[in-house]
This record gives sequence, structure tokens and C-alpha cells, in this order.
Amino acid sequence: MNSMGAYPDFVAELDPLQPVIAVPLFEFSIGSWHVVVSNHMFTIAMTLVLLSIAMPFAVRSRSLIPRGFQNLIESVCVFLREEMVRPIMGEHTDRYIGFIWTVFFFILTLNLMGMIPTEKMLVLLSGKENSFGGPATANIWVTGAMAVVAFLMTHICGIREQGLWRYIVNFAPPVPWWLMPIIYFLEVVSALIRPFAMAIRLFANIIAGHILLATFIGLIFVFKNYVVAAASVLSVVALSLMELLVAFIQAYIFTFLTTIYMGSSVTTEH
Repeated sequence: MNSMGAYPDFVAELDPLQPVIAVPLFEFSIGSWHVVVSNHMFTIAMTLVLLSIAMPFAVRSRSLIPRGFQNLIESVCVFLREEMVRPIMGEHTDRYIGFIWTVFFFILTLNLMGMIPTEKMLVLLSGKENSFGGPATANIWVTGAMAVVAFLMTHICGIREQGLWRYIVNFAPPVPWWLMPIIYFLEVVSALIRPFAMAIRLFANIIAGHILLATFIGLIFVFKNYVVAAASVLSVVALSLMELLVAFIQAYIFTFLTTIYMGSSVTTEH
């Protein structure tokens, strides 16, 4: 039985892990700054363009009764505001709901964009290999940057609502004075660990799906058997549907955690 090494071209063309790797596309300079644009940065840029076009189209409809895409977006926004954010942030909901909506739709669109084989589609159209596209949320630097933004917003909003001194005082829950140094230290450590946990959770769940896809597709080239090939294709289809569900779930979880952390910072009751 031949190994996969005998079919490098075919494996490279079908390997779902290929777009997971950050590949430099082009570079340019802005003054003394040298900027390298990768395939994941390209996906992020396309996501921003897509959202900048789609969201105004959804909210600026002249119809009094929302229909179609407008109804879908409005339903999601109302659900997030009333069922997730308001029970946690209370009277502060309307002030920060814009940020929460942005986080959810940005991550969801990135997850969905990562499922589209952009580079393979361009190969079929142009006949040339390229690296445009790829799952940006499978890049730990991307998820880490989003977690840092959530971390900064959490504490900026807390200081804004409570004031710097009051926020520092209320950072730890009320406990006996002799326990305060230990509890305060644990709260600080917990606050610093949160963005790492958020970044790794999103990164790991997205990249795990692509690893499983690569594994099942790889079985075709290892066994070179019609039965295995059929089973692998069916498994890939099922996993793709599961990845679609994971895209929504992970966007919701990241947004929910951001809401919890912001809610705990803007209200002393938490």
C-alpha cells in the first residue's frame, strides 16, 4: 500500500489544514512601519467589508414590518439584548449593547467565512494556487486580540461606571479583613487568566474541526478504498454541519462570557 507521500499534489489541494496556517500574501510600508498582510488578515478585512454592507442594509429598511434578512438580524439582536445581556447588565444594557452585538456578529461571520474554501474557489476560477482566505478564528493571535479587547472593555467600562477608586475597592467581594489580601490576589489572577481562557477556547474549538476534516480526508489517500472513501465523505459532510453549529455556539459563548465580565465590572451587585 502506498503512503500519502506518493500523492503530495492531491493532498495539498484537499488538505483542510492548509488555510489554517497564516501565510503572508503581500506587504507594504507606512512610514517606518512594515506591514505584512496574511491570509487571515485578508479574511478579517473581507468580514469587515461584508458586515459594513450587510448590517446597514438590514437596519435601514423602509419596511415597518421586518422581513427576510432584516427580520433575522432583528430577531438575533433582540434575543441577545433581552435574554442574555439585560438579565446580567440591567440598566446598563442599552449603553453597551452595541459593543456586545458587534462582538457576536464579528466572531460569527469570521467563523462562517472560515468554512468557505475561498482559496480553492479561486484556484478553480484562475487556475493558479493562492492562499486567500482561511479560518481567522483558528489563529491564536486573532482570538487573543479579541480577548484582549474584551478584557480592556471590561475594566474601562467598570472604571467609567464606578470611578477608578471605587472600582479598585469593589474589585474583590466583601470578606473579613484578614482574608482580603488572599481574595484580592485571587481576583486579580482570575481577571488576568480570563482573556487567555477565552482566546484558547475559541481557537481550540475552531481548529479542532479542521483537524478532524483533515483526518477523515487523509484516510482516503491512506487506504485508497471506495468503501473508506464513501465513509470519509459522509463523515466530512456530517462534520461540516457540526462545524456550522459550532460556529454559532462559539460566537455565543465568547459573547456571553464578555457580557458576564462586563456586567461584573459595571455593577457592584455582581
